[in-house]
Amino acid sequence: MIRTPALSTLTLVLLSALSSAQPATKPLFWPARNGPTLDGVVPQAEAARIPLEWDGESGKNIAWRVEFEGEGHSTPVIGGDLIWFTAATTDGKQQFVYGIDRHSGKIVHHKLVFENAVPEELGNPLNNYAAPSPVLEEDALYVHFGTYGTARIDPVTGAKVWERRDINVRHYRGPGSSPIIYSDLLILTFDGINEQFVTALDKKTGKSVWKTARTTDYGDLDKEGKPTRDGDMRKAYHTPAVFEIGGKEVLVSIGSRAAFGYEVKTGKELWTIRHGGFNAAIPPLRLGGLLILNTGSERAHTLGVRLDDKMTGDITESHILWDREKRNASESAPVLVNGTLFQTTRGGIVSAVDAKAGKDLWEDRMEGQHLPGPLVLGDKLLFSNDRGQTFLVRASAEKFELAGKNQLAEPISASPAAADGALFIRTKKALYKIAIK
Repeated sequence: MIRTPALSTLTLVLLSALSSAQPATKPLFWPARNGPTLDGVVPQAEAARIPLEWDGESGKNIAWRVEFEGEGHSTPVIGGDLIWFTAATTDGKQQFVYGIDRHSGKIVHHKLVFENAVPEELGNPLNNYAAPSPVLEEDALYVHFGTYGTARIDPVTGAKVWERRDINVRHYRGPGSSPIIYSDLLILTFDGINEQFVTALDKKTGKSVWKTARTTDYGDLDKEGKPTRDGDMRKAYHTPAVFEIGGKEVLVSIGSRAAFGYEVKTGKELWTIRHGGFNAAIPPLRLGGLLILNTGSERAHTLGVRLDDKMTGDITESHILWDREKRNASESAPVLVNGTLFQTTRGGIVSAVDAKAGKDLWEDRMEGQHLPGPLVLGDKLLFSNDRGQTFLVRASAEKFELAGKNQLAEPISASPAAADGALFIRTKKALYKIAIK
């Protein structure tokens, strides 16, 4: 009995030490692939502190560099002390999640999430088995690998809370659609070659809440009634978004050949827009009463769609205000700055468009292949390419103006992320922290 107070004190000290040793999970700096406001815009206070010059060879403004196992296109998400991203072996047989201390670059978590005995071949040199980006909350990390599985991860321990491996399609070219969170729902998009649907899970339990099949007429059947090219024209890689439209919370989701509005709580289809594209990969954007949609791959169109309370059924003829037919983005998600839409094609043709009118303002070209979406850093745009180069372009509606160019050693295919005055760039081999030393 005499020693009880001492033991209690010691216990409290040990518990306090263990608690302080745990990484913080808040604030949420960069919770999703396109940032805290889901549009690629870095908060102004953060953007003002990020250096605009760095160099991989000399180490200028590179706080640290850490190499990792595997590869992936997934954009890092950041909350509290940790940066999270997914990776996979090149053969797709192992899929991982990483948690890296954003201060030191120390690998805190390196967890094997899924193993796959016989992964489907990718069928192209561009994609990989860790393309979808995770999404983060203060108490949960959600990782998604398409047909190979989805899991909720405890961001403190790195342990799986639940997993789903029974939601399956044939991707044919690999997975690409990232999950999103709405209220208590985790929303997943599956546009494979054999099935095409959107589904919502209870984010706490992983149980299915609703599933809605695409109602698209793909127009691709041969004389025997079978899809041509094994259904290749039916696939997409789209990440949707939720907007308040006409007094309803609407999930805007773009598939091959058609875009849809769904009632987000139930999955009920509200409206559809027919388009001629496939491989849709770019999230929608909103500018007031205008919805901006991208329809697909190399021959993608950018559409300006009027938003109102009359959006019901097929609204292709009634609600498309403008249609930009050429030199649109295919993978790199466009951004909006002061009513101007900035985007780049995979081949580096960068353009500025008056979003309300759909009118071209200027066009130029950057080097390399561009898969990552640009970031908005104040009055500048940050573009990245497969040569490890980053281009700083002024966010001007008047003309193309290159404001800076930086170099890292490896290709960049994941969009950068920002937190606490630092930029985090994932290359093919490593994660870099860019910050003023």
